[in-house]
Amino acid sequence: MSILVVGSVGLDDVKTHAGQVENALGGSAIYFSTAASFFYDSIRLVAVVGDDFPQEHLDFLEARGIELQGLEQIQGGKTFRWGGDYTSDLNAATTLFTDLNVYGDFDPKLPETYRDTPYLFLANINPDLQLSVLRQATAPRLIVCDTMNLWINNSLDALMQTLDGVDILILNDGEARLLTGESNLIRAGRQILTYGPNRVVIKKGEHGAITLTDSTFFAAPAYPLESVSDPTGAGDSFAGGFLGHLAAGGETSESAIRKAIIYGTVVASFNVEDFSLNRQRRLTRSEIEARYHQLCEAALF
Repeated sequence: MSILVVGSVGLDDVKTHAGQVENALGGSAIYFSTAASFFYDSIRLVAVVGDDFPQEHLDFLEARGIELQGLEQIQGGKTFRWGGDYTSDLNAATTLFTDLNVYGDFDPKLPETYRDTPYLFLANINPDLQLSVLRQATAPRLIVCDTMNLWINNSLDALMQTLDGVDILILNDGEARLLTGESNLIRAGRQILTYGPNRVVIKKGEHGAITLTDSTFFAAPAYPLESVSDPTGAGDSFAGGFLGHLAAGGETSESAIRKAIIYGTVVASFNVEDFSLNRQRRLTRSEIEARYHQLCEAALF
């Protein structure tokens, strides 16, 4: 069995109080698939890049065991580019530029061999594209979805159609409030459940995450960090660790979900310790396990 992620792949310029990088590997599909690969060895990526996308990044993905049959490379085109500045607020980047390039015409086509993938992550892309992927998937066992303020504000009808067809929605606290009009996150979560998902996971940054179903509630703390270098990709890393752990265990019981949230939190905590994928490049599973147990102990005592 495999995990399929459909999302963005890009090159980022990022500036924080810790420094800055240019042309760094980024994109929702990249952060997700790298995080998931720590737990599961069959990750399928569907995205688009230009012919300027560095070979070293392709080599990195293949070395992680990430399948690239669904990564379309447009000859004569340029890869999606984004620039962000976090020097004023680590919780929200000031966007310096967004060059969609080939990503602006992205029309995800699942390879025939990908259509029956049991675990599907719809990364933060236009809800119309998410709907297109849902129509192409033939046998999903678990569908997890992400979204953002842009789609809530500008593509709400399509987003609501997407939510009606997914199992789990992952979003942050601000997005949950915007989507529902509820200031209280518990009420917001309960409202989201009426839109179609049978579970919602609401990320609260340095304050952890909560998850709700019609009959359950769980709150997980964040891992305490003394410094953050680059928060880019933290949410997608969380989702990758979360779904990667679920797929590895092959179950979606309440206990498995809670463990997956802790694992997602742990991977995200490592990701923000350096720019781009730099920390995940040198991260080991033993480090993940050690921090997982530390966080579990902190939550219990």
